[in-house]
Amino acid sequence: MIVLKATQDKVLAALQSVAGIVERRHTLPILANVLIRKTGGQLQLTTSDLEIQIRTVAELGGDEGNFTTSIGARKLIDILRTMPADQTVSLESSASKLVLKGGKSRFTLQSLPAEDFPLVQEAANFGPVFSVPQKTLKSLLGQVSFAMAVHDIRYYLNGILFVAEGKQLSLVATDGHRLAFASATLDVEVPRQEVILPRKTVLEMQRLLSDAEGAIEMQFANNQAKFSFGGMEFVTKLVEGKFPDYNRVIPKNHKNSVTLGRATLLASLQRTAILTSEKFKGVRLNLEPGTLRVASNNAEQEEAQDELDIDYGGDAIEIGFNVTYLIDALNNMSQDMVKLDLADSNSSALLTIPENESFKYVVMPMRI
Repeated sequence: MIVLKATQDKVLAALQSVAGIVERRHTLPILANVLIRKTGGQLQLTTSDLEIQIRTVAELGGDEGNFTTSIGARKLIDILRTMPADQTVSLESSASKLVLKGGKSRFTLQSLPAEDFPLVQEAANFGPVFSVPQKTLKSLLGQVSFAMAVHDIRYYLNGILFVAEGKQLSLVATDGHRLAFASATLDVEVPRQEVILPRKTVLEMQRLLSDAEGAIEMQFANNQAKFSFGGMEFVTKLVEGKFPDYNRVIPKNHKNSVTLGRATLLASLQRTAILTSEKFKGVRLNLEPGTLRVASNNAEQEEAQDELDIDYGGDAIEIGFNVTYLIDALNNMSQDMVKLDLADSNSSALLTIPENESFKYVVMPMRI
């Protein structure tokens, strides 16, 4: 049976959309495979790592009929990548093997039985479905994902908190040193739901979401989340645990604030960061009426100093920060102006967008 017959670019795009979660090393060999299910003329591709499952439906030609098998995902993608984009490729089943043909090339690949493929058991009690435009969610994830922890012992920090309540969807990420918050308005009112999406899920969602028109539908259960968009279905396990109360972390009523150009501040920090050391990424910010000085030094007694003219009439403050934390935030914003709120040299700073309540970034000071 000819399972599929289409141009290389179509087959490759369908496979790549589901193969992001497939690890190269596995305890279960079948987890390196993609599950192929043919029903009539429709082809369904599914991958899983036992915690996340991605499924897409594609029209990729071939014979009509019912057929299921599983085949090494990475190997298939690696072979397809070496072929021209407009070349027609076909995948045929023969005994327990699959034959991939393209031009004068022919590859015979081992398959594993479809019934052995470990599908994720979907939760029975998903909450109400609600949707946001794909590009809105992509933008929200981009505004906060850089602040997620990586391999933190407090496992609930290795991901993003999703809070849907009323007509608002808020995303929060923190690694204990900084916190990013972004929110968007929903079209419908939803009951309060709070879940933590794992880091791997977040990175995969960012890879798959597009800026094209189209909505993404979401549903949350106690231990699972389900997303549907652009012919794809994404089911993921959630992180269990209690996320820190982010409302208590976001400073209120800081008495000193300055609004300045994002690109100007970013360039100044990037220049000054050159003379910080790998181990110690500290920069000093000196805020005085009319002037912001940014300075750094390193173990070799080298020093960098940069000065910006600003519209500021508040207290004189000297405060230290990990420069990477400030650069990350500014790099992930697209606005022209940013607002920096400070209380004193020992309190965390708040970075926001003027006249915009939907984004807040909190960064702890650092002793220098």
